[in-house]
Amino acid sequence: MKVVVTRAETQADELVARLEAVGHDVVRCPLIRIEPLGDEAIDPSPYDWVVVTSPNGAHELARRLTVTPQRLAAIGPATAAALRSHGLRVDLVPELRTQAGLLAELPPGGRVLLAAAEGARRLLVDQRGADFLPLYRTIELHPPAPDGDVALLASASAARAFAATGARMPVVAIGPQTAAEAREHGLEVAGVAETQDVDGLLDALASL
Repeated sequence: MKVVVTRAETQADELVARLEAVGHDVVRCPLIRIEPLGDEAIDPSPYDWVVVTSPNGAHELARRLTVTPQRLAAIGPATAAALRSHGLRVDLVPELRTQAGLLAELPPGGRVLLAAAEGARRLLVDQRGADFLPLYRTIELHPPAPDGDVALLASASAARAFAATGARMPVVAIGPQTAAEAREHGLEVAGVAETQDVDGLLDALASL
């Protein structure tokens, strides 16, 4: 198939390489750009847990840390791998790779810091009283409509930006929230990844 990859340029290479390795033609159509929100040092020492919800957040947190957090939780394997690439130990990766999954598996008590994108869901803030630290913002881009058989969407912002191009090919979403955003904007969701990572996207695409 001709597969449209919509990830940011800095994040697309692994997905593109794996798609090409199994014979797909790839069209790169980045729909988002990551903009860091400052360079100030981050001192995690007042917190029992620091929760990170994306690889982008992992890289930004690591770049600005003054000391190693007491305990780190990552929303999924890709985020955990990004933290480990900076020499940080990950203490929790929930089975359900969402903030709800994190909420269910975080031990009770203690102070929690949610380090995430500016517009991230704040379930841990609302239900666990976590402090919120915005590390970066996601800028939606507006390229021309790409040509392809199917598009891969890795975030709700990518779903919105893809719909805005006017393209109407089927899409594969990285998770239920991305799928819901795609449907809300009139896109046909042909598949939803069971795990919110590159492996999940590829498995969902293969099942079409």
